[in-house]
Amino acid sequence: MKVAIFGKTLYAGVMAALLAECGHQVFWCDARQYELFRQHFPDESVNRLLEKQFASGFLACSDISTLPLDIDVYFFSFSPAEEAAGLALLHQLAQRTIIHPKLMINASTLGLHGTSRLRQVLPGDDWIYLPDIIQEGQALNSFSQVTQLIVGCTEATVQKKVREFLRPLFPREQQYLFMPVLDAEFTKLSISGMLATRISYMNDLAVVAEKLGIDISHVRQGMAADSRIGAAYLYPGAGFGGDNFSHDILTLSDAVSDTGVKSRLLAQVWEINEQQKELLFRKLWNYYHGELAGKTVAIWGASFKENTSNVQQSPVHVMLKALWAQGVTVKLHDPQALPEIAAIYGQRDDLVLCNDQYEAVQNAHALCLLTAWKQYWSPNYKYLLQHMQHPLVLDGRNIYDPEYVKAQGFAYMGVGR
Repeated sequence: MKVAIFGKTLYAGVMAALLAECGHQVFWCDARQYELFRQHFPDESVNRLLEKQFASGFLACSDISTLPLDIDVYFFSFSPAEEAAGLALLHQLAQRTIIHPKLMINASTLGLHGTSRLRQVLPGDDWIYLPDIIQEGQALNSFSQVTQLIVGCTEATVQKKVREFLRPLFPREQQYLFMPVLDAEFTKLSISGMLATRISYMNDLAVVAEKLGIDISHVRQGMAADSRIGAAYLYPGAGFGGDNFSHDILTLSDAVSDTGVKSRLLAQVWEINEQQKELLFRKLWNYYHGELAGKTVAIWGASFKENTSNVQQSPVHVMLKALWAQGVTVKLHDPQALPEIAAIYGQRDDLVLCNDQYEAVQNAHALCLLTAWKQYWSPNYKYLLQHMQHPLVLDGRNIYDPEYVKAQGFAYMGVGR
C-alpha cells in the first residue's frame, strides 16, 4: 500500500520505519519532519531503521503538493499543541482531487473526541483511532511486541482494511481489539491513568516505609512476585514525567470532572507525583538544616527517563528551581538532554552544563541522581570521594545498594529506604 504519514512525533517515526520495512511505500510529509525527529528523538534503533528504509527506497520524504494522488492510507500523529496545524493540513488535503473513501488513521494525542474533530474536515473517509503506545527508550519494541492492538473502529469493511494494512506486523486476527472510537480514546487515557496510579501508589508507600524503617525495594519485589500485580510501573522514585503521559492523566482527570462524577483519585495521583518531584530537595534541605546558600549540587540526569532527550515534565525542573531559590549552583550532566536544558534556561551563572558526569561532581556538596541512565549505575566511588566537597548521594531512582554506598564512605539517601 501507499502510505502518507503526517507528524514529527516518535509514533510517526516508528510507524514510518516499521511500515516501510514491511514493504509499504511510505511518504513522510514533509521533508523537514525527519530532521526535526532526529533532533527531538535521538533513538538510535529507530534512526538506524529509518536510514535503512530511506536507502531501500520504501521510505521517502514528500510534501502535500508532490504526494501521489493514489495514497491508500493517511496516518496522522499530532501533539495537542499541533491540533490547529493538523486541521489546516486536512483542509489542504480536502482540496486535492482524491478518490474517496481513504483509510484515515488518527494516531494523535488529542484526547477525547479528537478523531471526530479531524473527521469533520473529511467526513467521507474511513476514520479510525490507533492509540499512541510508543514508549521512549524502547520505541520499536513497545509497538511491535504488543499482544493485542486497540483499534477504534466498528465498521466490518474498514476493519478488514486495517487488518490488511497492519498484517505484516500483526498477522493474527486475535491480535486486534476493535471497539468504538470514543471507547478507544478513553481506554488510552485510562491506561495512562492506571500506570500513573501504580507509580504514585508506590511513592506514597515509600514515604510510609521510610518512616517505619522499611526498605521499599523489598516491598516492591514482594508485590511484583504476586502474579495478580506484576512488576511493571511499580518503581518508586523522584516522580514521572513525559509530555504525552502527563497530558493523558490531566486530560483524563478533566474528562472525569466534566461528567460531574466526584472522583478524587486522579487528582491525588497527580498531586503525589508533583510532590514527589520535590523529594530529593527536601532531603537535601533537611540534611543541611536549610543552610544551602553558596553550596554546589551535582545532578546526574535531566530527561524524564533514560534513553531519551525529552525533559518535558521531568523532575529536574522542580529541582533546579528549588535549588536556585536557595542560592545553590547546579552542575548538571545528562548523556542526551543538555541541549534541551540549554534551550530552556539559557546561560546562567548558577547552572553549569557538564559533558562529563565526573566533571559535574567537582567540589559538589551533594550528588543527586534523577535519571537512571545505565552509565550512572556503577560510578567510580573513589573518584567521587576525592573530588566532592561532601560525600552525600541522593538516589532518586533507588539504583544503588545503600549499604555498599555507605561502606564507601558516603551518606546515602534513597526513596523509601
